[in-house]
Amino acid sequence: MNKYVPVTRSGLSEVLWSFRKEFMVVGLFSMVVNLLMLTPTIYMLQVFDRVMMSQSHLTLLMVSILALVLFGFMAFAEWARSIMLVRIGVKLDQSLSQRVFQASFLSYLNPTETAPARAFTDLTQLRQFMTGNGVFAFFDVPWIPIYLAVLFLLHPFLGIAAIFFAMIQGAIAFWGNGITQQAQSASSKAQADTQNYLQSKLRNVEVLSSMGMLGSLYRRWLAKQHQALLLSGSIQQRSGVVSAVSKFIRYAQQSLNLGIAAWLVIRGELSPGAMIAANVMMTRALAPIDLLVTTWPQFLTAKEAYRRLQVLLGFQHIGRDQVLAQAPLGNLSIDSLIVRVPGRDKPLLDNVTFSALPGTVTVVLGPSGSGKSTLARAMLGIWPQFEGSISLDDQAVERITRESLGKHLGYLPQDIELFDGTIAENIARIGEVDSDLVIQAADAAGLHQMILRFPNGYDSRVGQGGSFLSGGQRQRIGLARALYGSPTLVVLDEPNANLDDEGENALLKSVELLKSQGKTVVLISHRPGVIKVADRLVILQDGKLIANGPRDGVLNAIQKQRESVAAAALPKA
Repeated sequence: MNKYVPVTRSGLSEVLWSFRKEFMVVGLFSMVVNLLMLTPTIYMLQVFDRVMMSQSHLTLLMVSILALVLFGFMAFAEWARSIMLVRIGVKLDQSLSQRVFQASFLSYLNPTETAPARAFTDLTQLRQFMTGNGVFAFFDVPWIPIYLAVLFLLHPFLGIAAIFFAMIQGAIAFWGNGITQQAQSASSKAQADTQNYLQSKLRNVEVLSSMGMLGSLYRRWLAKQHQALLLSGSIQQRSGVVSAVSKFIRYAQQSLNLGIAAWLVIRGELSPGAMIAANVMMTRALAPIDLLVTTWPQFLTAKEAYRRLQVLLGFQHIGRDQVLAQAPLGNLSIDSLIVRVPGRDKPLLDNVTFSALPGTVTVVLGPSGSGKSTLARAMLGIWPQFEGSISLDDQAVERITRESLGKHLGYLPQDIELFDGTIAENIARIGEVDSDLVIQAADAAGLHQMILRFPNGYDSRVGQGGSFLSGGQRQRIGLARALYGSPTLVVLDEPNANLDDEGENALLKSVELLKSQGKTVVLISHRPGVIKVADRLVILQDGKLIANGPRDGVLNAIQKQRESVAAAALPKA
């Protein structure tokens, strides 16, 4: 059974783990920064308790110079860890961009995946959080006990007060997570759905405009947008409450801490210098918790992005490890093929078995919805899940890497998608353009003379999705692309759907040319005109194989069946 399934350990976790040394360096610089954060406290203690008592200008000068030097080291450490995080962000993007790009396209084959296009947005959100101020809080939190210890050294009451306020801020962070996490996830999903809904409809702008459907589309989009705005507003309101409560606690803490220190000074248990130093130290001790509360929404967004990327990068083809050393001969064999989709009990294809040989044309016929296009995707190894076996020259198609197999396959899908570029670039499969191979493919598709009539010939641009071309022109360019590089196995799905008589005649000539070259051709259609080029016929109905064999034998069997049915319907004498 062939599957695309999530694996236990994704490429994302492996890439992040590879940056452990860099993050250890960031942690080292954070240690230097946090240790030097004690400088203002020590400086104030020295000024108030030593300089003010001794009235020594030299002591004040030396203490001030030392403080400035330490501040310089602290600034350098902060700059260094920021630069390190920027470099980590660049390397992270370089390490993941190709994987995310490939996984995004692969995940489109997953019927349960709805928005793989947002993967790069998720990658950006994850990178920005990991290289922004939010990550500093996680490096600074372990130093809170050091600051609390200093406060205990100044006076136990100050340490107890700091622990009390730290517990309150921690409770606020926990409470904020509880009231925003689920809403944040729902809001992100609603915004993504709204964006994807509109983008998916932009492809049908001609239909929407010509038949006055924009109003209805706007009303549907507005309903989705309104729901997304409500969820976003709910998140902002909840985050605002958390931020307001946190700010109240922070200001109250600063004032109450100063009041506690002043009370200790009045009682003679603390010096005035220690009072001011304790206020600075208390603020610094609770700063990481305050930063955690402030950046919590960004953390939740990054967490959701990480989860989606982990699923996306884990969605891969298991076992695709064989590389074709040479071009295959083209012996295609399909045995007991069953294709299913999630949420549907009845399979799209049920126990389909047939073979196609080099130098032959196999025509697959059947009404709409009989599973013809599904069969095409499955035999090319691009359907995410199937049972049975599909082999090319006795090698399982699902085990061969796409890079080594793709150049030996030609595929013309039912829905033609061209890429924004020139005609030559599209025929050359968006790779390096080999002019001889491009002209050879165009000539084989009967397209060469038509292309020369374009203003810029092969250098004419096709527009976004081939918008500058007619449906028939797009289909014939798609056929030339399928024939580029003389592939061994050519699968044509409804290749004559948009062709006129001239185009269909050119198509049949192309098929005859492929046959004479010893290629394996599978032609899928519901139009009987293509039967004349067939060597074998495969007929599908409702996902089941109802006929398979040489063309004349299948046609004779069908004719006899019709005659038998007609005879049975005649009234008996």
